[in-house]
Amino acid sequence: MPTPSSSLRHRGLGFKLALFILTSTTIIFAAAGAYNYYCTRQIILKNVRESVRNLAHASVQRMETIFAGVGRIPTFLAFNLDESFPDMDELKEFLRDFLHAVPEVYGTTVAFEPYAFDAQERFFAPYYFKEKNGLGFTMLGGEDYDYFLQDWYLIPRELKKPMWSEPYYDEGGGNILMTTLSIPFYRNAGKAFSGVVTADISLDWLKSLVAKISVYQSGYAFLLSKNGVFVAHPEKRYLMRESIFSLAEAMDSLELRDIGKAMVQGQEGYARLPEAFTGKPAWVYYIPVPSTGWSMGIIMPEKELLADLHILSREILTIALAGFALLFAVIAAISIRITKPLRALAEKTSEIAKGNLDVDLPTATGGDEVGELSRSFHDMRNALKDYIANLTETTKAKERMESELKIAKNIQMSFLPKRFPPFPDIGRFDLHAALEPAREVGGDLYDFFLLDDSHLFFSVGDVSGKGVPAALFMAVSKTLVKGNAEPGMDPADILTKVNTELCVDNEQLLFVTMFCAILDFTTGELVFSNAGHNPPVLMRADGGADFLEVPRGLFLGVMEDSAYRTGRITMRPGEALVVYTDGVTEAMNEAEELYSSERLLALLRTATDKSAVALTGTVMESVITYEGDAPQADDITVLALTYKG
Repeated sequence: MPTPSSSLRHRGLGFKLALFILTSTTIIFAAAGAYNYYCTRQIILKNVRESVRNLAHASVQRMETIFAGVGRIPTFLAFNLDESFPDMDELKEFLRDFLHAVPEVYGTTVAFEPYAFDAQERFFAPYYFKEKNGLGFTMLGGEDYDYFLQDWYLIPRELKKPMWSEPYYDEGGGNILMTTLSIPFYRNAGKAFSGVVTADISLDWLKSLVAKISVYQSGYAFLLSKNGVFVAHPEKRYLMRESIFSLAEAMDSLELRDIGKAMVQGQEGYARLPEAFTGKPAWVYYIPVPSTGWSMGIIMPEKELLADLHILSREILTIALAGFALLFAVIAAISIRITKPLRALAEKTSEIAKGNLDVDLPTATGGDEVGELSRSFHDMRNALKDYIANLTETTKAKERMESELKIAKNIQMSFLPKRFPPFPDIGRFDLHAALEPAREVGGDLYDFFLLDDSHLFFSVGDVSGKGVPAALFMAVSKTLVKGNAEPGMDPADILTKVNTELCVDNEQLLFVTMFCAILDFTTGELVFSNAGHNPPVLMRADGGADFLEVPRGLFLGVMEDSAYRTGRITMRPGEALVVYTDGVTEAMNEAEELYSSERLLALLRTATDKSAVALTGTVMESVITYEGDAPQADDITVLALTYKG
């Protein structure tokens, strides 16, 4: 089953052009529309917030005006009571006038301390309240109604300041839901508490005042007491039965709990309500009512706030869809017109891809890009014909060259001794060598042969450079060494003669490093000389291994008057000599880190099998494993000689 990406790849250019243009346009306009929606939404919310803030402040100001008016007359009466107590008739007349003067007040009383007004009466609190047909009167206090223990009396007495009580049902007094303003008064210059003057406000009045506050169609206001209890709310089941904290606990809403904390702490703010509170997304603006310590909240449904924005967004979306349909038709027409000659050209070029270079291409017309492309394909076809012809000749030449390089490699490798063990009749030493070229032909060399019945000559060299020039120089160097090595000659003399001949007509400035030595396998004496080559590793019979100290000498083929010196050691039975080229120590892994001389020395110190074959195999295997997948940078040559005695 084709995947969406593979189906898209097989679509025409016109389809892709229309798809990409429309997709890009859609993304751009969607981003612009989303940004416009977001900004417009923020502006609307900001304006609504400001409007609701003004509404909240105006509503609270109306409440404060009424509460302040309610408190003036009781405050005046409490001030006068500080000076002297009136008689019973004057007190009643004052209370009746107060109720007539302030319509918002439901009832009022002056509640005295025990025996403060009348030495014979423990309870003395004349209470006037409003009834349907006028004013009602009763004396508060008694066994069934101990007003000394009521919050409206007790709290102002203890705090010694005017207080609005929490809403309560005054059973035994007004017998309605109310809140009470209590103003304490004193005798003896304010030292002796004597009672409180009260003004009761029915919650029905407050509820009707809050109910008049509305926002849009379903927005409403609510009122919380100092403890977060609902004093006014459209849901009657909340009144005096639920608090904002109990609802937050029931809904498990941390957001509603935080809003409740801010409201009871007297803060003013704007917050998003959890949907569980109103059943739909909504915002609330809350503001304190300073005189009572209560807090009012105004709820605004988000759907109604953004209704006009949603209508406008739908209209814009409809226009955009119509515009996209028109844009698609225009793009499709333009794409077909542009891609028609391209399709014809594509059909012809597919024939060219199959190898038919004689196919007729469409005639190039016009000066636009399509015409230029047609002319380019004409030129490309002609150039491709010429290229294929040239490539055929080049391939043939390359095949001949590769064949010749293979022959050259075989010839070069035939120069090197390949039969091991080389001298099976001689058991005094063991000799083995291995060479791994980096290219078809390389510049490393090794050689060994008997000078006489008791002397073995061997050498290892490394020609500068790579490829055919290095291979030719290697062949010349090996031939010169073998031609100049004679019985009784010192290795330094052999290097001197070879150097002199290599310097003649060396216009390419090639050179070769070389270590050569002569072993007297009857006595173990090893005479050696060095021409800038890596020092061999001498492995002792006790398991130790160190680099052989070799005399210094310049590369062969650089200066005709170069001087070379000879070194001597005596090999003991069981000792071995490992000679190598820099392709071993300078081999690099994939991280381009060198194999290093230290690694080679550590490898040979741990070698347990000191046979020549084992030593060359151990070194070659270690180097090749170290290189891993990294390309071989240089020829690798190892020669091992084990003296048996």
